[in-house]
Amino acid sequence: MTAASLAFWKEESFTVPEDMLIVREHEYRRALDSDKNAFEGFTDEPYFKLVFRMEERRIEKPELPRGYALYNGSLKDFAEHIRLCYGGGPDEAELEKYKQHPTHDPSLWLMLADEKTGAIAASGIAELDGRIGEGILEWIQVSPAARRSGLGRFIVSEFLWRIREKVVFVTVSGKLNDDSNPLALYKSCGFGGMAVWHILRRSHENE
Repeated sequence: MTAASLAFWKEESFTVPEDMLIVREHEYRRALDSDKNAFEGFTDEPYFKLVFRMEERRIEKPELPRGYALYNGSLKDFAEHIRLCYGGGPDEAELEKYKQHPTHDPSLWLMLADEKTGAIAASGIAELDGRIGEGILEWIQVSPAARRSGLGRFIVSEFLWRIREKVVFVTVSGKLNDDSNPLALYKSCGFGGMAVWHILRRSHENE
């Protein structure tokens, strides 16, 4: 059991709750092969983790898609946009805590707006762990109406550009079965080496 689906700095201080198991894919399959009821009473949410190794790819400055502009969003803007895109997520108070993270970098908070309507179209938050040279993509989201416009790819590529001389590798995690298919986005941006973890939470329905 491991919390290695998290960024290294988070894993150092993370304690797995008593009602949760974090199981890597091969361990999960091996357990089920031995006992098909091995995880009975748990709900399963698989997560992926990908890595981008800086020395393996040429990093170029991305071009912002036409019709959109960088926007200086507030914490409230970021929180509302994340929750709009995912149907949940951190609120303003929780995002305020991100500023206390040892990996916080204010240059790695990006927001894009539609130049015609002024509506927020995409946003992203990344962090940087200088101790081990790791960049971490935390939140990347595009408004439903603005998807398939290249905005997600731009934000990922812009983060890679901004930290290209500060890190050795960049990691990202996400829900494997998310309807917005973030896995395809990150792979198209050069991320690979996928690992999968199952986040198993004990069901309390019958308690």
